[in-house]
Amino acid sequence: MQETMRISDAALEERIGYQFSSKGLLERALTHSSAIPELRGAISEDSGSAAAPTDNERLEFLGDAVLELLASEYLLANFPDWSEGQLSKSRARIVNASSLEAAARRLRLGEHLRLGRGEEKTGGREKQTLLADAFEAVVAAIYLDSGLSAARGVLRRVLFEQALEERGERIAESDHKSALQEYLQARGEPPAEYRLAGESGPDHQKTFQIEVWINGECMAMGEGSTKKEAEQRAASSALEILEQAEAKG
Repeated sequence: MQETMRISDAALEERIGYQFSSKGLLERALTHSSAIPELRGAISEDSGSAAAPTDNERLEFLGDAVLELLASEYLLANFPDWSEGQLSKSRARIVNASSLEAAARRLRLGEHLRLGRGEEKTGGREKQTLLADAFEAVVAAIYLDSGLSAARGVLRRVLFEQALEERGERIAESDHKSALQEYLQARGEPPAEYRLAGESGPDHQKTFQIEVWINGECMAMGEGSTKKEAEQRAASSALEILEQAEAKG
């Protein structure tokens, strides 16, 4: 059993692209609290001399902080023109449970989790919360094993670059509507209204035209392969027009 676990965890290290100096840290990061009573029972039956097993909850707490820091650093470096609001919202999307679950699935973390029988029976290896928590714990384990630089390199490969590849343009664009709304709100203006101006092309390859109206005036128009994309581009153009007009006084 122990040999199988070592081989299995070695495969995980290969997928992560990081080899642990302290294998115990990785084991702890993969140990859910549901497994502790059974692991303690097994130790007690064997010899009673082995160290008491520990779950990954404290590592999860630390990993959350490491993720926040390194995601902030990564976004600052890659998007130097973004506002604090854009950076905050994008960081929240990159480190939310769905994003962490996706990263955990890419690494096949579920296969390596140490779960109690009850959690195993209820599909714990597929649960979003367990996968996201285990990913945070693994990040903390890497940080404790080798420091911030090692954690930075792993996160860039297994989370940040993936998030930008999969949603990069959308991460950048998804804040234009919010930015326009914040701009108008700060000046006591009513929210923008988005209207479908037209659509063209076959059903499988449509192009949508969306107008953005502010105070009864059509401020700008955007095109996109989805209505959402067209709205974001319209909002971006409208915000640019408003900011230029404000700069000119």
